[in-house]
Amino acid sequence: MSDDDQILIPPSFEAVWRDARGRLTVPRDHFRARYELCEDMAQLLVEPSQAVHHDQGVSEDLILERTLAGLMTAESGFSETEAVWVSTRLAELLGWPHEGLPQREPKG
Repeated sequence: MSDDDQILIPPSFEAVWRDARGRLTVPRDHFRARYELCEDMAQLLVEPSQAVHHDQGVSEDLILERTLAGLMTAESGFSETEAVWVSTRLAELLGWPHEGLPQREPKG
């Protein structure tokens, strides 16, 4: 088994590249490469997003909104659905509320 076969790609990312019948719309190698790129981007954005939030006081939702806007430009190299996935994954990594994530139950 190759290392590529050991990468667990979440269903949320699979949905980006599957058609209505559940088939991949791109070759598997391309699919895996795009997942790795998107996951790496989300991981890369964690620290700068935290810094902007804490150092400049920018709200979590505004940081996520600006991140999505930047990723949706043609120059970013990400498709619209990938940009949404990266932004949602970033919110997940940061533990920030986001419409694409399940809402946390209030503690009490």
